[in-house]
Amino acid sequence: MTVVRKTERLLNLLIMLLVQRHFVSKDRIRAILYPGSSTDAFEKMFERDKEELRSLGVPIEVGQIDPFFEDEPGYRIRPDEFALPEINLEADEAAVIGLATKVWEHARLAEATTEAVRKLKALGVAVDVSALDIVQPRLTADEPSFDVFWEATQERVPVEFDYVRSGQHTVSTRHLQPWGVVRYSGRWYVVGYDTDRQDERVFRLSRVQGEARKAGEPASYDVPAGTDVRSVAKRLAPAPSTERVVLLVRTDAGHALRRNADEVETGVSGPDERTGWDRLVLTRGGLGMVDELLGYGADVYVVEPAKVQQAVVDRLSAAVGSGS
Repeated sequence: MTVVRKTERLLNLLIMLLVQRHFVSKDRIRAILYPGSSTDAFEKMFERDKEELRSLGVPIEVGQIDPFFEDEPGYRIRPDEFALPEINLEADEAAVIGLATKVWEHARLAEATTEAVRKLKALGVAVDVSALDIVQPRLTADEPSFDVFWEATQERVPVEFDYVRSGQHTVSTRHLQPWGVVRYSGRWYVVGYDTDRQDERVFRLSRVQGEARKAGEPASYDVPAGTDVRSVAKRLAPAPSTERVVLLVRTDAGHALRRNADEVETGVSGPDERTGWDRLVLTRGGLGMVDELLGYGADVYVVEPAKVQQAVVDRLSAAVGSGS
């Protein structure tokens, strides 16, 4: 069983238990999601999959399908327990959720979600797709190489790619065993083991030239036990620039920005006539924040510095121009 098939199976199980309003029997789960497996194999996989989802914070509930008979337990995920109430959501919690739900927005995994729902419907499973609309992601991943690195981390496949280091113009070919893809200081990085340098390395995805290429077999390496890819990225990536940035952010938006803000002033006048704006002051990022800010769309307005404001305007103008 490859990593990709396991990931798809977990996603299917999550969706199946989330979109149905009643408890689902183990026999039905086995018939739909684990067809052809022996009883012993099914029991082992199902127990592992349940525990893995629970370890990720998914509240799988066990209950009786028929209240008059207690011999057949069922399983479900209640959307109201799986979702975090917006009114009680702290800024740092919302930032974590925003990062996690990035994968739901990303095209490849959005396709996987659609395919999972289609399969369940084809098998006669009544689904409530509104249960999937739990949170609204705000991050984007426009780098063309994102797909390849994301898939490679799931499959544990080495990747080959051309790369330009900061401040240089020479393109070099790099070979990496990717451990994970992570967002740090408003940019996407891939972290892994550089087989040419024989050491751990971090690469900024926007500096990858052309198409990254898988260059090996699935499951051909192991990620070192206890590896925290975010910690590695923070340790190896260039330190973020420090610059005072002032933003106007709509109320209940920009949670990741709020988490890192030095000052938050609520109830201020915004760039339009509508109410519900807050003023945030951050000391980080500068021009490096442009991609992140664009991901919030009309919910964020740059007040200063002028160069960041102009960079956002230029990027939006270029997007409009290319679409005309």
